[in-house]
Amino acid sequence: MAGATQKMLTQTLRELERDGLVTRTMGPANPVRVDYALTPLGQELLVLQRQVLDWARRHAPAIAAARAGTPERPSGPP
Repeated sequence: MAGATQKMLTQTLRELERDGLVTRTMGPANPVRVDYALTPLGQELLVLQRQVLDWARRHAPAIAAARAGTPERPSGPP
């Protein structure tokens, strides 16, 4: 991930593991290989995150217009 330090990435992954959103598996390699996977709870959250991303993409022009101070009529259902 661009801009993310190894320390920050490790800390975030450990928090996600603690929260039950990902699992961590260490493999027998040199250096040790660590794999992460979404848990069922994490997969459920991913569905919701995709819905938010889809909403943001659909409404990006209205958001940009609002930021620019030129209101645009919202498209689609309220």
